[in-house]
Amino acid sequence: MKRSAILLSLLSGLLLSFVRVEASEPMPYAMPRTQVVPLKDTKNDRQYELYIRLPEGYAENTDTKYPVIYVADAVWHMDMLAGATEYLMPNVIVVGISWQKGLDDERAHVSRYRDYSLVKSDNPERQARYQFGQAGNHLPFIRDGVIPYVESNYRTDPDERTYFGYALSGTFGVYVLFEQPDTFKHYILGSPTPQIAGFVEEHEANPVPRQKDLGINVFVAIGELEKDKMGMTEGFASVLQRKSEAGLTFSGLEVIESSDHGTAFPETTIRAIKWLSQLTSE
Repeated sequence: MKRSAILLSLLSGLLLSFVRVEASEPMPYAMPRTQVVPLKDTKNDRQYELYIRLPEGYAENTDTKYPVIYVADAVWHMDMLAGATEYLMPNVIVVGISWQKGLDDERAHVSRYRDYSLVKSDNPERQARYQFGQAGNHLPFIRDGVIPYVESNYRTDPDERTYFGYALSGTFGVYVLFEQPDTFKHYILGSPTPQIAGFVEEHEANPVPRQKDLGINVFVAIGELEKDKMGMTEGFASVLQRKSEAGLTFSGLEVIESSDHGTAFPETTIRAIKWLSQLTSE
């Protein structure tokens, strides 16, 4: 009996030791069916990454071409989009576009202030540090680098491109919509920053080329508690509504009930993917 108890004690100790060793060596988690592709912005000499998530069955369904959702601020938004599309729109490729890689600043997201913003800062010190207002330099990388790479290497439907942006990357989406609307067919713009107010007013005076053949669709959402941006966003929504004669279809402003800027994001994603799924199925 004593011998059995001693043996059992030794075995238990070994098992606990094994569990402790395993727990002390965590492994990084990789999103299933997702590839990481380095891609350089050669014009501006900047390095980025694409996170390309393929739908289940992509390898087997060799005759199928898939719609693509391009998402900026990928590190923050990719997980939520992956979960939403898995259930609501499973047959879609999701392409996350990273922030610039290899910068000296310890904050990985610092390049978004430069790439997604529309205007320079009035503060010379902040402007020198962050280089605000370079959306016009970033857009050619999307049009001439990211999209051609994806469409050359994956089975995509070029007529079903979607842009997803939230907050400052939503502001960048407004810029793309007004400057080069044919870049995407569908635009999902969540809680854009106040920068868009002056930008939209400036473009209101300029007639938009007729886009009947493009059939552009726009989804805009904002949290009900984002009082500082509500008036500006409602004005933007009115402009989109008036542009319906130019071939732009606006779904109407989605106000996420009882939500501020942070809590509106998950609901914005779910509603937007439901909207997009219905459009693409039609």
